Parts: sequence; C-alpha cells; structure tokens
Amino acid sequence: MLTFSRIQEYRSDTFGISPKYRVRTKEAAIQYVNRLGYIYFWPITGIVLPSLWVAVSGDRPVPNEHDDPGHVTWDWKDSILGKHIWYYGKILRKKATIISMSIAPYFYALSENYGSPEEDYLTIYEQGRMTQEAKAVYEALLENGPLDSITLRKSAHLTNKNSESRFTRALSDLQTDFKIMPVAVVDAGSWHYSFAYDIVARYEPEIIEKARFLGELDARQRIIELYFRSVGAAQSRDLVKLFRWTPRDIDQAVGRLVEKGIITNHGMLDGESGEWIVLNELLY
Repeated sequence: MLTFSRIQEYRSDTFGISPKYRVRTKEAAIQYVNRLGYIYFWPITGIVLPSLWVAVSGDRPVPNEHDDPGHVTWDWKDSILGKHIWYYGKILRKKATIISMSIAPYFYALSENYGSPEEDYLTIYEQGRMTQEAKAVYEALLENGPLDSITLRKSAHLTNKNSESRFTRALSDLQTDFKIMPVAVVDAGSWHYSFAYDIVARYEPEIIEKARFLGELDARQRIIELYFRSVGAAQSRDLVKLFRWTPRDIDQAVGRLVEKGIITNHGMLDGESGEWIVLNELLY
C-alpha cells in the first residue's frame, strides 16, 4: 500500500524542501514556476501547494525580520513584476499566486471575462456579482490606464477611512477574476512602496487570445494535472478548497485524467483516512 511518507518524500523534491532541489537564484525561480505551472508566493496555512518561499528557504515559517535571507523572494518578485515573465496576483483563494505565462490562459479561460473588457464587467455588476467598489476601481483603471494604489483609491473615490477594507476587497476580487493585475512597484504613499495596477486584457492581450481556444473542462483538466504533479496525492476536498470549483466540475476533470492514466482513484493511504487520488507514477 502507498504510504504517506512516500508522498512526503515526493513533495520534498517538488516543493524544494530537499536541499538538492532548493531554488537559489532569480533565474532558477523562473524555471521553477515554469516547471510546476503555478505556485503560491508564501505558504498558506491549510493549503498544500508549493510556494516560492519554501523553495528558497526550506520548510520553515516566514519570519518578520526583514533581513532574513529568504526575503530575497520579495526582491525577485518586485523586479519581475510587469515584465511578462510570469503572472502574479491574488488568484487562488485570493492569495498571492505566481503562474507561468504558458498556464495563465488556462486560469483566464475559467474567469468571468468574455472578450469585451469595456462591457463584461457591467453585465456582472448588473447581475449583482460585482461590488460598487470593484466597479469604481475597474472603471478608474479603464479610463486612466495604470495607476498606483494611492492614486487609484482617489480616482475610485474610496479615500475615507470607512472605505479602506472595501477598497482592499475590491482589489482582491478583481485580481481573482483576472480583471486587474499589479504591473509595477512604485514609490508612493507613506511607505514609499505601492503596486501599480492595470487591466489584464490591456496589459496581457496574449493571455486573452490564447484563452479563447480553451474550453472550461480542458482548462480544469490541465490545472488539476499540474496540481497532482506538484503534490503527488490529494483528496477531492483539497481541490474544492484550493480552486473553489464545484465538486461536479472537479469530478469531471479528475475523471478525464483517470481515463488518460495520469492519476488514479487510489482509495486509502496507509495510516491516512479518507479516499485519495494519486499521481500514477507514485504507484510504480
């Protein structure tokens, strides 16, 4: 029977926990993202997914000290932002996610964007699925082009203290649905550090063009395949928790991957409860 220790051994390599696979340079970080397809920037409690922090620093908590050598990841991320090298934004569970440019179209294909950035958001707003604040932020960028977060908040008329959390939520909601993205770091505000944002369809038109040819089932299948190649084994509930897709959509994509011989509905793992889905290569 497959043991959980075998899964952990596999993840030690793919997560970069093993010193042998540790990421040590910015160029290696880019290759790491391209190899796995997508990762978190920081490790997220309760979610099993590789992160840049762990790949660079090993499996240890993120410290508060700014001089920790692991925080070189912050410098790498900022220097790459907006260079079309990888896609960065609050995507999976509205947390900082890094996606390779070749995989970003698969995520975009699952978003509520239908080819008309000047009109799609209005339909979503009228249907009650976009907040007033998100609409204001999106329209400010649509009208003015890239704006730093300080200027953007003013342009969206969300500068009073009561609107701070609503502005932050609007930024997250719009990023998660691939409507806006951070494209640069600028010297702004009291911290002299601020993201500048732009409309995804305007800043990354190639992603939108490639997404046009992808069906939703094909997109989910590819994203889930990469997930299992990263983590080795998981349960259906892990997929629901991370991607927030319906169990039906996940079952369809998983079924496709089982038919192709990429994963297997393995059942029990030695010493672990519940039903597990396993990457086939771990069974041989």
